[in-house]
Formats: sequence, C-alpha cells, structure tokens
Amino acid sequence: MEGTIRKALPGTQFIVELDNGHEILAYLAGKMRKYYIRVLLGDRVTVEMSTYDLSRGRIVYRHKKGQPPPPSEKPEKEE
Repeated sequence: MEGTIRKALPGTQFIVELDNGHEILAYLAGKMRKYYIRVLLGDRVTVEMSTYDLSRGRIVYRHKKGQPPPPSEKPEKEE
C-alpha cells in the first residue's frame, strides 16, 4: 500500500496516512536503515502491512519526487 508520512516518532517510527484515509504506525525497514535512506514529513512511501495487526506496517520504499511509483507486481498471464 502507499501513503504519506504525517508525523515522525522516536526510534525510526512514523505515522503514515494511507491512500484510503487510514492512519497506521510504521517503522523503517532494515535495508533503509542500513543504506541511510532518509524519510521526511510529506514523503510518499510504500508500506507493507502486518497480517496480524492492520494498524502497523513497515516502510519499504520512499518514492522519488516527480517520478511514478515502481510497478508493484507483474500480472500473471492467463492461458
């Protein structure tokens, strides 16, 4: 799912407003911490939702300004 960073919290946690209007608590993925990818207020991000708690998620991608988001998954071919 995609959303926008609304508030920064301690410990690389963020309040993210999803495109459907819900707000969730999301943390920064390990690869983003490892490569020092900064996330600021107002940034568009891709979030992986937890299957156990729908109010939590993990930020896995920060979208670049002015570029379309990457394709999420390739559609399967129907035969």
